[in-house]
Order: sequence, then C-alpha cells, then structure tokens
Amino acid sequence: MTEQIPVPDSPSTPATPPPPPQHWFADVLASDGGVVRLRPVTPEDGDQIQEFHAALSDRTRYLRYFGPYPRISPKDLYRTTHLDYHNRVGLVVELGEQIIAVGRYELLDRTGPRSAEVAFVVADEHQGRGLGSILLEHLAGAAAESKIETFVAEVLAENTVMVTVFREAGYQVERSRDGSVLHLEFAIDPTEALVSVRDSRERASEARSVGNLLAPGSVAVIGATPAAGRVGGVVLANLLSGVFQGPVYPVNPTRKSVRGVRAYATVREIPDEVDLAVVAVPAAAIDSVLDDCMAKGVKGLVVLTAGFGETGPEGLAAERDLVAAARVHGMRVVGPSALGIANTDPAVSLNATLAPVLPARGRIGFFCQSGPLGAAILGEAAARNLGLSTFVSAGNRADVSGNDLLQYWDTAPDTDVILLYLESFGNPRKFSRIARRVARSKPIVAVSSGRQAGRSQPPRDMDRSIVRDLFAQAGIVQVDSISELFDCAALLGYQPLPGGSRLAVISNSTALSWLAVDAARGEGLDVAEPVNLGPQATPGAYLDAVVEALRSAEIDSVIVVFAPPVPLPMAGFADAIRSAAAAVPEAGKPILTTFIAEQGIPHLLAVRGQGGMALRGSIPSYPDPERAARALARVRRYAEWRDKPASVMVRPDGIDTERARRLVARWMGDSGGRWLTDLEAAELLTCYGIQVVEFREVRDAEQAVAAAEELGYPVAAKATGEMWRRRPDLTGVRLDLWRPEAVRQAYTDLVEVCGDPVLHIQKMATKGVGCILRVQDDPSFGSVIEFGLSGMIIEMLGDRAYRALPLTSDEAAALIDAPRAAPLLSGTPASPRVDKATLAELAQRISALFDDIPEMRELSFDPVLASPTSAEILYARGRIGPEPSRFDVGPRRLA
Repeated sequence: MTEQIPVPDSPSTPATPPPPPQHWFADVLASDGGVVRLRPVTPEDGDQIQEFHAALSDRTRYLRYFGPYPRISPKDLYRTTHLDYHNRVGLVVELGEQIIAVGRYELLDRTGPRSAEVAFVVADEHQGRGLGSILLEHLAGAAAESKIETFVAEVLAENTVMVTVFREAGYQVERSRDGSVLHLEFAIDPTEALVSVRDSRERASEARSVGNLLAPGSVAVIGATPAAGRVGGVVLANLLSGVFQGPVYPVNPTRKSVRGVRAYATVREIPDEVDLAVVAVPAAAIDSVLDDCMAKGVKGLVVLTAGFGETGPEGLAAERDLVAAARVHGMRVVGPSALGIANTDPAVSLNATLAPVLPARGRIGFFCQSGPLGAAILGEAAARNLGLSTFVSAGNRADVSGNDLLQYWDTAPDTDVILLYLESFGNPRKFSRIARRVARSKPIVAVSSGRQAGRSQPPRDMDRSIVRDLFAQAGIVQVDSISELFDCAALLGYQPLPGGSRLAVISNSTALSWLAVDAARGEGLDVAEPVNLGPQATPGAYLDAVVEALRSAEIDSVIVVFAPPVPLPMAGFADAIRSAAAAVPEAGKPILTTFIAEQGIPHLLAVRGQGGMALRGSIPSYPDPERAARALARVRRYAEWRDKPASVMVRPDGIDTERARRLVARWMGDSGGRWLTDLEAAELLTCYGIQVVEFREVRDAEQAVAAAEELGYPVAAKATGEMWRRRPDLTGVRLDLWRPEAVRQAYTDLVEVCGDPVLHIQKMATKGVGCILRVQDDPSFGSVIEFGLSGMIIEMLGDRAYRALPLTSDEAAALIDAPRAAPLLSGTPASPRVDKATLAELAQRISALFDDIPEMRELSFDPVLASPTSAEILYARGRIGPEPSRFDVGPRRLA
C-alpha cells in the first residue's frame, strides 16, 4: 500500500539512531482478546523483519508493495530499521519472540500541513485480529508528538480490507482515485469520533479477553494433588465437582493420576490445547511453569500462589516479571494471590476457586481483590441465596483488574448487577470513564477498603470523602461494608428501581414500623404514616395493604415488616406478599421486607425459574427495617442519578491551550517541576480565561503607591510569604487603603511584621462569600477538584466536596451545590444569593486546564469571593511537575 520503488538514501536516514522512546512500548489487546506487544523498530530487527517479510503470502506482499517483491532490498531494510523516531517512525507487533506485524510512517516533503505517508502489513495468520488498527492508533500517537497533522496512504483499489481499516478506525478519509490506486488522506488529531472508536475497540477487546478466561474450553491445574488441604487439591476438587463442561488436566510430575483423572508431568505433555492454566505451585517454581505455559500456547493464567507483591520489593519485581513474560506470549493473568474465578453458566460450570461454597446461578457479577476475603464473600452470598453469574478474585491485581471486568459485564447478557470490592484503583481515570458508562444501564455497587496503592496505613478522612463523592459522580452505589454491599445487591438484583422517594411502611409491629420510618426519614426518604396491621394480622390483611400501596399514585416503594409475636406458619404470609406483587405487575415499585429477620432472598419469597434459580420479582428480606431503609435510600440515589440525562464535556470559550503549553514547557525547563510564582500563575490562568484580581508586586513604599495609583483606589496590601496568606487574624493584610499615605504606612507596617520587602498591592475585590477551589493529585483517583466555603470552622468540620477531572457542566454545577454549607450561597436573610453559575464555570475552566496540561500537579484558589455578580480570585497558587503515567489518554494499551 506504499512505495513500489525503494526510497533512496537521504540525510534523514541516521547511521546511529537515537534510543527508541520508552513510552512507545506497550502491551495491547487484539480484537480477539489476546495480548500482543508493540514496540519501536530498532537496527537489531533487520533479520527478524526480513524473515517476517519472507513468510508473507504472495497476495499479502502484492497488496502491500503493489508487486511481487519477494525479498526486501538492503537499502529498504536499512531505512526500515534505522529511524529517527521523529520524522520517520517504525513499530512492530510481537507475539513471543516473533514479529507478526510492521507499521511505519515517513514525513513527506510538501507544502501545507505537516504530513506523513503511513503503511503497515500484518502476517497472514494474524490478519483479522485488529492489528492494523492498533498500529494505526500508535503511529498516529507518535506522529502527533512530532506535530504531524495528516497521514496519507496509497492503497490498491482492490485492497478493500485496508480501506476498511482506515474507515473503521474512526478517521474521516478523503480519497481520490488514480486508476487502480486509491490516494487516502486523513487528519490524525484525536477528534471526539476518533476517541469514541478507540474506546469502543478497547471495550470490545477487553471484554473478549475476560470472556476467554471465564469460558475456557479446557483447564490445566498445575500443582494438582489429591490432598484436600492443599491449594492444588482444593481447586481441582472444585473443578471436578462443579462439573466443568470441558476437559480438566491435572499437572503433577510425581503422579500418573490425581482424583482418578490422568495427570501429566508438565503442561507441554498435555496432548490437546489448554485454554486456561490454574497455577498452584510455590512462587519459586513459577518461572518453569510459566515457560511451559508459554511453550504450550496457554491463553490465560489464574495464579493462586502467594508470595509476590504483598511480600515487598523483591516480590513485586517478580510479580511484574511474571506479568510481562505472560503478556509477551499473549496471556492474561488473574492474580497472583488470587482466590480464583467462577462462571455459573450451565454451559461452562467453571469453579476454579478455593472457596468451599459457591453461590447458585444468578445475574450478579462480583469482582474482589482480596483472596482470603473472597471466600467469606462467596459464603455470605450463598447464605443469602443471592445468585452470581460470574466471580473473579484478582488478588494482587497484577494484570486483570476491575476495569477489565466492568468492560466484560457491560455487555454480558447474563449479568444485571455488578459488585466490586476494591482495595486500590489501577487506572482511576479509566475506572471513572468506564463506570459512568456502565452504570447507565447496570447498577454498580462498590465497597472500598480505603487501602491505597503502596500504602497499608488507615486512610485519611479526606480519602473517605473523595471515595464517597467520586463514586457518586460516576453513578456507583457506594457502601461501607460487605453486609451493605449485599443489602443493595438483593434489592437491585431482584426488584425494580424506585421511581421516587415516597415510601409506605406496612407492619404488624408498631415499634418496628416506627424504626423503619425514622431510618427512612434519616436517609432522606419521604414516609407517610405507617400502616400498622396489628399483631393479629392475617395473610389477607397483608395482601390487601400491599396491593393498596402498590396501586397508590402517592407511593414509590414499600417496606413490609412481618415479625409475628408467636411462632406461626410462614408460608401463608409469604404467599400473600408475593401474590400482592404479582397482582399489580404494572406498578413497577420495589418491595422490601423484614420477614422474620431473614436476610437475602428467603426461599418462601423467591420466584423460581429454570433449575430453581431465583428470578427478578423475588422479594428481598433484611434483618431489621433500618437495614432495609438504608439499602432503599442508596438505591434511590442511584435511580435519581440514572434518570438524569448524561451531560457532555463543553469547553468554555476563550481558551488558548497552545500558549499555556509553551509557558509550562519554558517554566519546566530542566527543573523537574516547581511551584509557580504568583505572577506566573496569574499569567497561565489568563490562557484559560481565569483572572486573578489585578495586583502588582512591589519592593518599596514608592512602588507601592505607584501601583495603587495605577490600579485605582481602594487597594489592599499583602505580605507574600506563605505563612501570612491564610492567617485568620489577617496579620499579613491591610485592606481598604484609599490614600497614598495609607499605602505607605501599610507597606512599612507589613515589612516590619513579615521581614520581607516584597509585597502585593491588589485592587479591592467585591465583598462576597469566601470559597475555596483546589485541585490536587489523589493517590487513588488522580487529579481531584475540591470545593467548599472558606473559614476555619468549616475547614475543621471537613465540609468539602470532591469530583474527578474532567468535569461536565452538570458535574461542575453539582460540585458547587454539594457541601453542607452550600445553602449559604443561595442566599440568607443576611446575605444575597451569589453567582453560582460563575463558580461552576470557573470549575470547568480549571478542569480544562488540567485536561490540557498534564504537567499541572496542584492548583489552589484561596479565597474566591463569590458575590451576586461575580466570583473573584484573590490568590492563586500552582505547582507543575513531570507528567504522570496517563495510559487512559492516547492509543489504547494495557497499563
């Protein structure tokens, strides 16, 4: 699809190429879910590229080179392998030690936008795996770094597959025809459509990757043993007793059979294909096992073995080596230190876990990091009669993560509700992006232990607040314990979402009914007078009361309490409650119960399907009405979030991104990052339409007076040392200076107090309510924006709201309304309503700054004075630093 004639040597062909950029190395998922390694071409690749070329079919070579071209000429091979990684770039895709695809671009010498010719070719046996699209994405990313704006390509008209690659990659292709050759030209900038296509491909490949693990055709258990107390014995027994639908191969070098199943000394000796290997050998033996799996072509590993990252730096290094080696050979890894994976689909029946109990078939997917806790989680789900579709315990989460499972469950037809137990967030931006999309159609309930990556100490209060707010922002139902996790799952998995906050409480106990009412009102639900049926209530009374509540236009959900004062037959009362729900199916209102203190889905309240599976319409029960009310309130908040239309990112006007990037590049220099001066911060902010109240930096009294004259009276004089900025006693500030003499005296006084001759003379701002806007790097969530009212008391109370960046317009507005003290901004008898829209726009402009300038590490506006007509920034402080890893930006890759 490119040159037919070898390109002659030119000065751009370096005799000694520079080192290849390290950030161009990437593990990427192909469209079939397999892992491939992508990296820059180097001079050492000459022999491999020649072998790759020679192995191509005649047809593939013809389509690529417009002719037979059986062997690459020395001149072309030299130009292919000797690159400057700027104007001429080459990338290869590898599987194991074999090159399976090659792509390149070369800058064209022509007028107009910087353009490069692009070309790639894929080995015949790997065509159809989306490797061309992967190469195109990463070549475009490399080209963008070199300010190349346009790719062009020459393609044979009959090469419809290649034309489709360009079109389906999301590019707007302009093409002209010259006989049998098509000339294609397209801009490579990351448009919204291009990003959407990239995300769609990422979603599909990650879902397929997880699907390969959860529905293998065959499983090998490495370290299988008949001993019931050993890891290899437990997982083998669970696989066999779970009636896995494919063959199971025990691997044990000292036994001919294990549990009556023929065993093999190594994976290599298994005569058939092995899709999944469950590894249960000591950490010291992992290397040899991995070599066997790679040689066998195993597609995925579940590593139950402990002794890796959790043990310290050496274990962490071994863990990274394990994942790197597995990925090079196309494998995904669950673990190490995992509890295992399970799929209750009867067509699969996979129980590759160490759990003694596996819940029945259901429509709930569960992801858990903790291995030991995973067994308890599965036991509690089984005890509550909550059915699972699939389960993954990722242990150390060295490779497969919660993000991968979210991508899988998003389109999994057998999963309606997603449960997450998280200890850390590997890629917080990606997690937030995926969760926002998935939660629009499938509820996500998550409990976070608060343990952050690389930390074992208890979380700070701010960390818990961030988790709370950022989960709510993404539509995640956030809970504080495993019990609450399943409380919400029982409601979401089996009952409809509430259409409003109006609740009816029906009970045979006055005390319990008021307990439910008080709990519900405390959670923000609207509760009418409870319906007390009395201790002698009959099943018929329950039936009539529940039907009446379901038919009422004033009721959105129902809590039914049944706590008989003496032992009674339960079946009649359960039938009455189920019959009431069945009598008004059009109501679409959730019913929760406290049914003789059972929890989960009681057998008497379950609606059974094929194989005894509990179906939607089954009625959940809670040990007490308070638990029911809390679960309902959380689910109601989720329903409100889902009912709101998804807002979009809208960039405010008046933004000069290129100027901002030039400024930050100049200030970064070789320093590796630093705090910006006050003048630098103000200059950078003007690029985003953000104005700090005008000020002048002065060094003597006469300069101070001159600055005041220039700015216009009244002015304020301020000490510039950080210790003086936020003192509540305002020792370092003199306000409302109206005359030159007052400015001179203020300058003299402040220099005497702070000992620094550098002061700021600033225009007086409009009086208003003091607010704080701040962005900082959170170890779990990346860049997080914080908003609250200023003041020592409010700060001591921790009344702050948080959101992950970037912000949509609706999220910016919600941020301003989120603190408990936010009603003060809407006006009180003593103060008017402030301009909240301007505060929200300011938050959006900050969001755009951090989205465009990844070197921004921190930014603080303290205070911002919000008035009825403005929001004026009195002080801005910012820090720049090296760009962190942002694998959620640019071409897709595995982190």
